[in-house]
Amino acid sequence: MLDASYGDESLLAVAHRGGAAQRPENTVAAFEHALHLGFRHLETDVRATRDGVAVAFHDRTLDRVTGHSGRLSDLTWDQARRLRVAGSDPVPRLEDLLAAWPEARWMLDVKQPTALGALVRAVRRAGATRRVCLTGTWDRWLDAARGDLGPALSIALGWRSLGSLLAGRPVHRPSAGYVHLPVRLGRRWVPTPGLVARSHDLGLRVMVWGAHDAPTMTRLLDTGVDGLITDHTDVLRDVLRARGAWRGPADALA
Repeated sequence: MLDASYGDESLLAVAHRGGAAQRPENTVAAFEHALHLGFRHLETDVRATRDGVAVAFHDRTLDRVTGHSGRLSDLTWDQARRLRVAGSDPVPRLEDLLAAWPEARWMLDVKQPTALGALVRAVRRAGATRRVCLTGTWDRWLDAARGDLGPALSIALGWRSLGSLLAGRPVHRPSAGYVHLPVRLGRRWVPTPGLVARSHDLGLRVMVWGAHDAPTMTRLLDTGVDGLITDHTDVLRDVLRARGAWRGPADALA
């Protein structure tokens, strides 16, 4: 049974990395912009510094977004906080993000097993368990975090369970309430009506990431998915407005 405190809307609109098409990914500027647009659900990636501080950062290495060499996990928090994403924005601590907007809901994609302890501590200190849905590669990572934080933590299928779902094999993940699907795997369209229906039969809400344009978003919504996770927050907002499904304020930032 889903914890309604995380995803109580019938359709979830999620800003991927805060809306990376509009602002530098996984930064305060990105999350603020998405919230000003009227989004309530934010997605970010979680890694940990060498001294065990959970931060919002996607890549294992630093070069793509900061221009520096090396790995984030080799830095202390004091070193990581001096980095600048896209030359302008600092890398944020997860705990600070959770505390900054107490009404926001968060999808947290854990990128490394060594980040689990830091993530759990950050969520607990921010009192944010009921506002978090945890995703990640391995079911055991997600189960470990739920064991620490309790059943109020929503989790998605890990990739192994997702593979079983895609292959039509049995999936037994009673603790999971969500499945995150890409739009495509290679040329294969993944969220087919049959897969969406099967996921719903298993009690899973279907979240799809990788939709960049209005026609793709519309096709997915017509298929019956439960939410979209996108870099293009402005496009998704306009699609939902046109369908009468936008829950954000009518006068939200253009």
